[in-house]
Amino acid sequence: MINSSIPIYLASKSPRRRKLLKQVNLNFKSFSVEMDEKVFPNEKPSKAVLRLSKEKLNLAKQKVKNGIIITADTIVVLNNNIIGKPINKKDAFKILKSLSGRTHIVYTGYTVYNSNTQKSISEYEKTKVSFRELTDQEITEYINSGSPMDKAGAYGIQDDFGAVFIKKINGCYYNVVGLPLSKLYHALLRVM
Repeated sequence: MINSSIPIYLASKSPRRRKLLKQVNLNFKSFSVEMDEKVFPNEKPSKAVLRLSKEKLNLAKQKVKNGIIITADTIVVLNNNIIGKPINKKDAFKILKSLSGRTHIVYTGYTVYNSNTQKSISEYEKTKVSFRELTDQEITEYINSGSPMDKAGAYGIQDDFGAVFIKKINGCYYNVVGLPLSKLYHALLRVM
């Protein structure tokens, strides 16, 4: 359990990330930072998620002067191609069709920063996720639920129908949800 004498902030609008932190009984407040989560051409996925989490931290520091700040970014990679959040239903269909019957990698980069000590830790986690073959009807019904539209890779492994697309995972489950909880927990302990 983490008991912090200074406030902890999650700079993310992701309800999944908030739920994960509540799951480990972390007392925190959350707010969102708006930025273009653009990945540069030929940028390695691990470098991209680390850079994006640091850029989010720089924005979050403008809102929080005293506290521990957590930022994160998650991307999906298939055959060295980075897949972000779908831009519309047609894009979501294309993404899910491309993931069908194949294995992709989910990367989450996170940064934890303590304003009092100026300590900052940036790390990433990667998890391999294998999809079973999906039917066009399953994909269409899932898209019509609205669930894939705010998720990297156009699916959620937790709390919705996207869970049944998964054949197996190799690595941290929570990383696929949006935060590698065990690594993040230890990073928090190290910045305190």
